[in-house]
Amino acid sequence: MSQPLDALTHALLQAAKRAGADAADAKAVQATSVSVDVRGGALEQAERSEGIDIGLRVLVGQRAATVSASDVSARTIEEMAVRAVAMAREAPEDPYAGLADPDQLATEWDIGALELYDETPEPSPQTLQEDAAVAEAAALAVKGVTQVQAASAGYGAQEVYTAMSNGFEGGYRRTDRGLSCVAIAGTGAGMERDYDGDGRIFQNDMRSAGDIGTSAGQRAIARLDARKPPTGAFPVLFDERISSSLIGHLLSAINGSAVARGASFLRDALGDAVLPDHLSLIEDPHRPRTSGSRPFDAEGLPTAKRMLVENGVLQGWTLDLANARKLGLTPTGNAARGTSSAPMPSNWNIALTQGEQTRDDLIRDMGTGLLVTSMIGSTINPNTGDYSRGASGLWVENGEVTHAINECTIAGNLRDMLRTMIPANDARTHLSRVVPSVLVSGMTLAGA
Repeated sequence: MSQPLDALTHALLQAAKRAGADAADAKAVQATSVSVDVRGGALEQAERSEGIDIGLRVLVGQRAATVSASDVSARTIEEMAVRAVAMAREAPEDPYAGLADPDQLATEWDIGALELYDETPEPSPQTLQEDAAVAEAAALAVKGVTQVQAASAGYGAQEVYTAMSNGFEGGYRRTDRGLSCVAIAGTGAGMERDYDGDGRIFQNDMRSAGDIGTSAGQRAIARLDARKPPTGAFPVLFDERISSSLIGHLLSAINGSAVARGASFLRDALGDAVLPDHLSLIEDPHRPRTSGSRPFDAEGLPTAKRMLVENGVLQGWTLDLANARKLGLTPTGNAARGTSSAPMPSNWNIALTQGEQTRDDLIRDMGTGLLVTSMIGSTINPNTGDYSRGASGLWVENGEVTHAINECTIAGNLRDMLRTMIPANDARTHLSRVVPSVLVSGMTLAGA
């Protein structure tokens, strides 16, 4: 019988102390996953995995090292601790390394309120196969779809437990259920593909398999007969499916690790306007049924709702303990780590203020320009914010979609793009990143 995760983390801490560590933290993750792929109405592949991973970080003075394993035997735990301490003694000193002070630690939380775990029984492989098959059939039923590249369904359940020598310990469970479909339209050199999918914590929140397949097929059809756009300055509307990538660049730029290294185009922007004056960006790690929710961070600090950007003005950085110490600031409860890595700053659930206009309103108002529905590649300078990406989507002429576009590059500067963007009102509120379609004026397009 496998040991409880709390017992494993306690054993790791005790082994670290015996090996000579001054301080330590331990993490144990038990996970189960099952996935099914369907092609041509038949099962193509089915996978299932189960396992426990353990990780130990030790500190010897101001020197740290991290080790991990998937074997949870007593012998392995002892060897991990001895190896980690030996590694730490050879590591360079880090004046900012260290666990949280006891008065910084989270002491209470309501894990039930976060609704991270669905008690519904794990779906059978047959159920997953049926979902994938329905999605595939729905996509193939769309006129013009010639094949389905992939129809996949999956389920996962995970239990996480953390314990630290400063007295903190806590854990939680989470589940996820997903379904996706990739459809191909056209033939030969004129083939185009697109996708749709859904992922939820609770299985009964999932969109129907038929809806996902139909949407994937329709999106693939819309990309047929694509052309290159003209070269010049045009407004660009980022579809809701990809607009969160723009906010992702902002989040990267306010990450404490990047700021402490000076590798951020917003490194001197604290207190400055970085978004339009009527927009705010809120982080809320306590949203129920949302994948980015956390009761505490990887260093045992409490998580809390906070304003990243308020009325356009940048309010602060995203900090773990080490980077907060480097910058002389207070940590924000944003540390994340795996079993084999040290803590690093990471954002939880975020939401951008939604606009009052629909996406169709923005298409009408943009006149002539590009609606971007997918992007490939990336050339982004984190120090200057210079932005260049390959894109495809739909061309808008006089406020109406006229034809598909591919093989083009869009370019600009992220500081200017973020400051002038106009949001629609179409964000999906169940996602961890709630970001609507966003219109950016005056970007450079390079096509024909």
